[in-house]
Amino acid sequence: MIQFLLILAVLILLVTFLRHHGTTLAGAGVKIGFALFMLFGVLAVLLPAEVSRLAQVIGVGRGTDLVLYGMVVAFGFATINTYLRFKELELRYARLARAIALRSAEPPSPHPTETGDADQQVS
Repeated sequence: MIQFLLILAVLILLVTFLRHHGTTLAGAGVKIGFALFMLFGVLAVLLPAEVSRLAQVIGVGRGTDLVLYGMVVAFGFATINTYLRFKELELRYARLARAIALRSAEPPSPHPTETGDADQQVS
């Protein structure tokens, strides 16, 4: 049962995060998820017997294993989040560099045939 729950959790997190990354909803979801995970960590420290009982209900042998599985899912989520943030920053830097290059570019120097100087030279 735990394998099904973990895989389902990972898939739901992944799909939700990838569909809404970069939106306010995703940012709020990340913060809420982080707060809930930290709350679970505090409860695991304060009430280890309850975490063990929850682990047995879910199908995990010990509470520490449940916490470890949660850490694996959280680490994967944090890794994806970091990767997507870096990709977003790279795109921003590329756009910024492109905009700066376009603004600071000098217009091409006129050739003699385009300015009318050639007409004076021919006469």
